[in-house]
Amino acid sequence: MMGRVAVLGERARVADFGLAGALTLPAATADEVRRAWLTLPPDVLVVVLTPMAAKVLGPPRDRLTVVMGERAGVSR
Repeated sequence: MMGRVAVLGERARVADFGLAGALTLPAATADEVRRAWLTLPPDVLVVVLTPMAAKVLGPPRDRLTVVMGERAGVSR
């Protein structure tokens, strides 16, 4: 079974991951993060979270997650 990777968090930090084929889920507020998490498609196997999104969600239980470093995805 093949699955997708999703990247969830602030727009500036997740946008470029779409170029690599990831599903990008921009979320600027805690409510948007929670809503995006609850509506993840079933074929998403791994979710990359920005530090802000990780703080909002706490430790997820039903998906494999990775938290970005503080500087990942930030353009200079």
